[in-house]
Amino acid sequence: MTILLFVMLAVFVFMMFRRNKKTQQQQAQLQSKFGPGVEVMTSFGLFGRIVEIDEAENKVVLELSPGNTATVHRQAVTKIVEPAVAAAEPTIVPDDASSLTFDKADSTAPASEAPRSETPDETLRRLSDEGKKDS
Repeated sequence: MTILLFVMLAVFVFMMFRRNKKTQQQQAQLQSKFGPGVEVMTSFGLFGRIVEIDEAENKVVLELSPGNTATVHRQAVTKIVEPAVAAAEPTIVPDDASSLTFDKADSTAPASEAPRSETPDETLRRLSDEGKKDS
């Protein structure tokens, strides 16, 4: 029975050391990518661009906004921020075949969706009339 307890304790200790080693490897891999001009996020939520790295004192100077810098410990920088890629607009697929035979002359779209070509005076008149309808 005691042998089983020692084996379980040994497995537990082994798993702890393995997890710490993985975390250290990931942190080292992340810090190898650091360099001036890289967009990063700190562990406390500040976003900035690396301006300077001081290897001797483990400090990183971040530019938070133009002209504003902050000096943080190197280990406080936890994430490299990748620029967001604009998502392509999804393709709209019709539910039925009626939209495939859409003709501009036979438009079933409401008048509010159709493009308007009106003069500025007509626009003012229309907007003032809409305000009267609400009350």
